[in-house]
Amino acid sequence: MPTVSADKLNAELEKQTTRSLYLLTGEDVYRKNLVIRKIRELVQPDDFNFYQSAADKADMGEVLLQANTAPVFSSARMVVLTDIEKLRKDAKEALLHYIENPLESTIMVLTHNDSKKLKTDKTFVQACSATGCVTAFDELKKEALHLWVGEQLKARGLKADFDSIDLLCESIGSELQALENEIEKLSLYTLNRTDKNITLQDVLACIGFNKEENPFALANAITACNKMQALQQVDQLLDSGEEPIAVLAKMTYPIMKMARIRRLADAGVSPSEILHMAGLMPWESRLVSNVRSFPPQVHCMAALNRLIEADASFKSSAVTDPKIVLKGILLTLFRK
Repeated sequence: MPTVSADKLNAELEKQTTRSLYLLTGEDVYRKNLVIRKIRELVQPDDFNFYQSAADKADMGEVLLQANTAPVFSSARMVVLTDIEKLRKDAKEALLHYIENPLESTIMVLTHNDSKKLKTDKTFVQACSATGCVTAFDELKKEALHLWVGEQLKARGLKADFDSIDLLCESIGSELQALENEIEKLSLYTLNRTDKNITLQDVLACIGFNKEENPFALANAITACNKMQALQQVDQLLDSGEEPIAVLAKMTYPIMKMARIRRLADAGVSPSEILHMAGLMPWESRLVSNVRSFPPQVHCMAALNRLIEADASFKSSAVTDPKIVLKGILLTLFRK
């Protein structure tokens, strides 16, 4: 049986269709746990017909005894074994032997959380593909992550523009449980508001920043080619106690992005191709539209060289005045 997509698997569960064997791979533990929860809600096993354990803490003899035992006063038994990438050789072989001929009245769910290991050892994927369902839950990236956040907001009656969702994702990362927690905070934050449109300031307030502390203010000023605002942001960040190396990191990505966009535009690449080749998000098309206001390539490259020098200097503690170094990079970028 071929690999089943996450969407198809969820569609099956919505139709109350279950299988006797599931292997859930990938590093997105949050979505895998949701699937396990859905399966358990469908099967509704009582304590006598449900068993769950992490693989490195389980007695494989007990696991297989549970799996091979007919359900008691129920139509199915459910066995969940997580982190099977941690199984020792003997336990792994015993589990593979069961997978060859799983008991139909038992629903076994296995999770494998090590994507790197799975690339070199496909034993479980091959075995479970033959007798069960294999579904990958890889970490959501870029558009998929933003779409997921948008859907979670919509489910709570909230709306947000691209910038607000982008800020949320950039601040929290791709860990879905953490994102869900922040979305729940936004829901509570706007509970008594008739306007359910989430703004940048709402996101900043909920993730712990003040209005004056937008963590992307420096990057936004740089990509907007606002030299004075960017210089002011450097002052504010350093005066508030931000480490110079951290401020340097906030400057590096937007300058690299601008340099990449400018180089592609100067080479005659079309705006749509630049969006793809530069690895930009769809709503960053405005950066491509404003490329002619960006500093020329030679200034971008000079600024990038100074970034590299500054990084080495900060790490070697050879800098006496970080403001001069960081502002010097901006003045190099935006010089006339």
